[in-house]
Amino acid sequence: MQYAICNLSLVPLRFEPTDSSELVSQVLYGDIFKVLETRKKWSKIRLAFDNYEGWVDNKQYLEITEKQYDSINSEKPKLSLDLVDFVEDENKQLYPITIGSSLNGLSVLNHKYDGDLIDKVRKKSNIINTAFIFLNAPYLWGGKTPFGIDCSGFTQMIYKLNGYKLLRDASQQATQGDALSFIEESEPGDLAFFDNNEGVIIHVGLIMKNNYIIHAHGKVRIDRLDHSGIYNVDKRIHTHKLRVIKKII
Repeated sequence: MQYAICNLSLVPLRFEPTDSSELVSQVLYGDIFKVLETRKKWSKIRLAFDNYEGWVDNKQYLEITEKQYDSINSEKPKLSLDLVDFVEDENKQLYPITIGSSLNGLSVLNHKYDGDLIDKVRKKSNIINTAFIFLNAPYLWGGKTPFGIDCSGFTQMIYKLNGYKLLRDASQQATQGDALSFIEESEPGDLAFFDNNEGVIIHVGLIMKNNYIIHAHGKVRIDRLDHSGIYNVDKRIHTHKLRVIKKII
């Protein structure tokens, strides 16, 4: 088994080993992973954070030892808090990193970081405040940053920045936590899930106070939430059908 770390700001994780393949997620700076399969130009990996799998370009990661992998994986997570910041290598070259990047591997990469970071679990009441950082970020299938993000990437990153783990896809996140019977039982920071006509969960958002929801749909936006689903305040129509509300924390 090979082990590796992302030494660049943002690396695409693809469904198949080709640049033209679907973007299923992104690997942020400092993320560690196992290399499951290696080909001439591509490697299939499994991320340590959420066990998500996909293909990355062999030129876009750095191999590390199993000992280094285990050491980083066992540490309390340290994440960058600034929207965009930089790390500096031994040659004084700068590498841009985005909010939520892992700083646990700095010593392995021989990089320096002087920006703000978070290394503790925050109260649930802080989740919506963190979500506002991503407000108006454009929707991007597979995205995980304020410069492009999808619905489940948005909820995963907001929880991650507050010290909690969510799985990657909306359907996976829906398997976590405890179901609530009514919207009235929910608190800000709980998750609302939505399905299609076949009953497949295809969307997720963060519940706010007073029957509002913040979610990634076209952009990270705030809409109304009722027992039917999400009511788009601009189009004046329901855009998503409510399936279940989950309390994760």
